[in-house]
Amino acid sequence: VQLQASGGGLVQPGGFLRLSCAASRSIFSINVMGWYRQAPGKQRELVALITSDGTTNYEVHLKGRFTIARDDAKNVVYLQMNSLKPEDTAVYYCNAVVYGSSYWGPGTEVTVSS
Repeated sequence: VQLQASGGGLVQPGGFLRLSCAASRSIFSINVMGWYRQAPGKQRELVALITSDGTTNYEVHLKGRFTIARDDAKNVVYLQMNSLKPEDTAVYYCNAVVYGSSYWGPGTEVTVSS
């Protein structure tokens, strides 16, 4: 499966962005889809996951500001990011796990700065 993330950009602190991850095939049966991020000089970290039955899981410090959702009809997974902070600056990556295999798309860069 090929994944394409979009929606990143420059936003002021307190602002919001919605990232989209478009898959090249139906996501209906994809076990888990998620968003990860990697800030400069840091390791890639989990942001949020969503399973095929809609169960979500968030990095504990991001829950409440970030929301992951999926639209199976459009084969897209979204990440709504609100109340953005400078420390949210990172490259955000979309991930899909299909029968134990992990797929990554190219990231989309998010910069939170005034």
